[in-house]
Amino acid sequence: MRIKRVIGILNDFGRVELDHSLHHYDDNEGSNISNEVRERCQDLILDNDTLKKIGDIFLDNINRGLKKATHEKSIVKCFPTYVQDLPDGTETGKFLALDLGGTNFRVLLIELSGEHFEMKSKIFAIPQHIMLGSGEQLFDHIAECLAIFVKEEQVQHETLPLGFTFSFPLSQKGLTKGILQRWTKGFNCSNVVGNDVVQMLNEAIERRGDVQIDVMAVLNDSTGTLMSCAWLNRNCRIGIIIGESWINIQDVKIEICAILNDTTGTLMSCAWKNHDCRIGIIVGTGSNGCYVEKQENAELFNDVDMGSGKVIINMENGAFGDDGCIDFIRTEYDREVDKHSINPGKQVQEKMISGMYMGELVRLVLEKFTKEGLLFGGKGSDLLFERGRFYTKYVSEIESDEPGIFTNQREILEELGLKHATEQDYVNVRFICECVSRRAAHLASTTIVTLLHKMDEKKVTIGVDGSVYRYHPHFHNLMTEKIGELCDPSIQFDLMLSEDGSGRGAALVAAVAARQKKNALSTT
Repeated sequence: MRIKRVIGILNDFGRVELDHSLHHYDDNEGSNISNEVRERCQDLILDNDTLKKIGDIFLDNINRGLKKATHEKSIVKCFPTYVQDLPDGTETGKFLALDLGGTNFRVLLIELSGEHFEMKSKIFAIPQHIMLGSGEQLFDHIAECLAIFVKEEQVQHETLPLGFTFSFPLSQKGLTKGILQRWTKGFNCSNVVGNDVVQMLNEAIERRGDVQIDVMAVLNDSTGTLMSCAWLNRNCRIGIIIGESWINIQDVKIEICAILNDTTGTLMSCAWKNHDCRIGIIVGTGSNGCYVEKQENAELFNDVDMGSGKVIINMENGAFGDDGCIDFIRTEYDREVDKHSINPGKQVQEKMISGMYMGELVRLVLEKFTKEGLLFGGKGSDLLFERGRFYTKYVSEIESDEPGIFTNQREILEELGLKHATEQDYVNVRFICECVSRRAAHLASTTIVTLLHKMDEKKVTIGVDGSVYRYHPHFHNLMTEKIGELCDPSIQFDLMLSEDGSGRGAALVAAVAARQKKNALSTT
């Protein structure tokens, strides 16, 4: 069994505390790295001046995405989610959530009471024929799963708000309308792209004959992460959202309050715990971010101000660089990964950060260095030279080894047919892994620093989720250090691990929408 190190301690609020013993984690072996390997990896290392330049370019992209005149041509779209408020801790009651983002679909029932919650959920499989079938089949399946769940939980006589996490690129046209831009994650249902997914859910419920729905909002999952964190930390300010609606399933009156993606879910989830949360970031299979913006700066926002003067923005910043603006930092390995991806020329920054590509980036470096005689005595293996065969989990496992101890790496290299690797190879391979993962962490940090400076608040919590952030042994530390180096020292920041942004975050969006509606009715 391979060893995995814990990067910190989860406190009562779900925050990862920094483990200072992991700072500068390659220093103990730094003198043993081959000079030529170190030199050849320099193009994977970004100094602070370069990161600041990237941040300036990113800020310009954000501002262009926010403005009507430049939005269409902007690479970083900055879609308004129409979610205008975060949890304030007063949300109570029962709420439903739907979570669609992969081969499984979840339905959740969450009960909030002060700063406590109880959650019940059920997972439904989405068969391959539905993932590749018609949109009508998909939404009929979702409506059926929802009906089954509420009957099993015996809540068919209660009025329940509902949040819908729809983890695919959506263009927000209002609180009740989200247009699917494209399918990802293996889905390719016909007649959905370009259409309103909330309307399609409504139509599916109507086809059942025992369900009625009145859509009130649509949101994406990044917002959920922000909202969940903000519930406990009122300084949480960064994440993403898209939607809201009403359903009546037989005797069940369900208010679908939002449709959201995982970035929004991350923000909302953290905002529930930490009310300083204002930013939500995903660093996992993909990469995206959201944050709380002033409505006056979000020129595409065209809804009535509910009183906060704010709106959550879904940046869709994985596409940063699609126009060539960061080509000056792309390496031959990045271009090779892009060339063989399913979407060449798209999601450029995401391909430098996310877990879907990190392992392949390392493999390409290993392959090149091996063929040049810098690794493994110039003798590789069929598996090392096979595209996609060096998994991202290998990077985390190799970096989990204690300095000078190569237990995990030895096992991995043997699996790849590299039993002849020497201790010098082990040191060099670890350094290559560190260069790729460090660059990813520093690019993610630059995104956060840019937002912190733009928002200009003195105390901000950042909700973070995703498999890379959760499971890489040093990613949290690398981000914390780099943000501290680049950020204005007057700004106090905190990275907070999100808990179930796509599930709890969606329910929290529904809870906030229900609270706002109740307050609005009480003042009329």
